[in-house]
Amino acid sequence: GQIGWTSSEYGTFTSAYGWFNVFLLMLIFGGIILDKVGVRITGFGAALIMVIGTAIQYWAISTGSLQGSSILGIKSQVFFASIGYATFAVGVEVAGITVTKVIYKWFQGKELALAMGLQVALARVGTAFALAFSVPIAKFTGMIDVSRSVLVGMIALCIGLLSFIVYVFMDKKLDRSIADANEDVDEEEFKISDIRNIVTNKGWWFIAILCVLFYSAVFPFLKYATDLMVNKFGVDIDLAGVIPSLLPFGTILLTPLFGNIYDRMGKGASIMIWGSMLLIVVHLLFAVPFLNNWVIAILLVILLGIAFSLVPSAMWPSVTKIVPERQLGTAMALIFWVQNWGLMGVPLLIGWVLDKYCITGQTVRDGLTVNTYDYTLPMLIFAGFGFLAVLFAFLLKIEDKKKGYGLEKPNYIR
Repeated sequence: GQIGWTSSEYGTFTSAYGWFNVFLLMLIFGGIILDKVGVRITGFGAALIMVIGTAIQYWAISTGSLQGSSILGIKSQVFFASIGYATFAVGVEVAGITVTKVIYKWFQGKELALAMGLQVALARVGTAFALAFSVPIAKFTGMIDVSRSVLVGMIALCIGLLSFIVYVFMDKKLDRSIADANEDVDEEEFKISDIRNIVTNKGWWFIAILCVLFYSAVFPFLKYATDLMVNKFGVDIDLAGVIPSLLPFGTILLTPLFGNIYDRMGKGASIMIWGSMLLIVVHLLFAVPFLNNWVIAILLVILLGIAFSLVPSAMWPSVTKIVPERQLGTAMALIFWVQNWGLMGVPLLIGWVLDKYCITGQTVRDGLTVNTYDYTLPMLIFAGFGFLAVLFAFLLKIEDKKKGYGLEKPNYIR
């Protein structure tokens, strides 16, 4: 609302996350490059691309030269901001698979799920800060300026790029120690033909589809959660982002905890089933019209945080059991590619549903006239994704029993 975008235009912007990754296959190429050239070059390139994409986005939102014009039927500001976001998305997704391979490299046969859980937890810190502080930063001088929040994000990404450069030297030292310990071991290198082995693996498909369904019920929800808090629960716009920010804060503690349980006790497939079931319960309760007290909103976000901790804590370590290490980067990239279809399409779907079926009136906020919405139907859509996620989690557990992946067994090798 503060930059004059409708829900559909915001849906277009958020869907841009998958434009390059999905349609230009950039994410898949990133995974292949990762398996071919390693984590150092790939990670540096990914971090740099994130900075470039955010810079484009900042320019689009901050410049006044795009006002009143359009490209391909889309407002020029929305179009270029979306291009920047799509560019950023390539970097962030490739960085994600690179970090996964880095963690596997350092913690294979050790506390792998705990390490991955801690990584996810730190990533959620960023999500929490973005949800909680984007509006205060935009209003810092008393005049609303959304670009100010984007600029802060770009500065943070530059710090991240410098941090990865420091890590490169640590990774070189690890490679030397591994080489000294395995002088006579010839590792099988990744081949392009390995892609066929990945996509013909039924277990890989089940976990990939589970991934897209689960995250399609969480990340698009978070994008609209602030508006949900205002429209359904009557939370002040200045505080509306605080309640959704509780979700990532909760996962900061719970994801490593559940990861440690997986390392020590196993039950990876079962953990994914429990988390997906909890997801259904939360979204169905969000859909109930008379449950509109802000205290209930807080409780439901906390429950969603538990679900959001359970599934990722088991899902990502489980991928390392389904595919060999030399294929891990490409396998993760293909999973993220499938996931991006959901992250691209679901925000568009929710934005369209809100504008088509859920407008209840108009109100004035910060001097601008904006629509008000009934979020019952979008919440039922999210619950439907949760139901399908449970189905594929059960299919994955059945496949694990057939193939012996070891998803129900501990990760820690004593």
